[in-house]
Amino acid sequence: FGPILPMLKFADIDEVIDRANDSEYGLAGAVWSKDIDQAMSIARRMETGTVWINQNLNLRPDTPFAGRKNSGFGIENGMDGLLEYMAPQAMYVAKG
Repeated sequence: FGPILPMLKFADIDEVIDRANDSEYGLAGAVWSKDIDQAMSIARRMETGTVWINQNLNLRPDTPFAGRKNSGFGIENGMDGLLEYMAPQAMYVAKG
């Protein structure tokens, strides 16, 4: 198990997004481009829990890391990760 880097020819960005999202998995992905605005636009359309732009595997303990679709179980890191271990309970007590 490990990261892969598929190299495929494409006609336009829509085709790239369709191919990337045509998977039952969506843990993470990366976009590499000189045009940061275009890379951000592509990243927003990706069905993954994490997208790196011009880097890969940069994880921070204060940022949630979770997958989409059939990738991962729950959330790691950040406040969202901590909340995975909590079970909130509300109690209402009548006075009098």
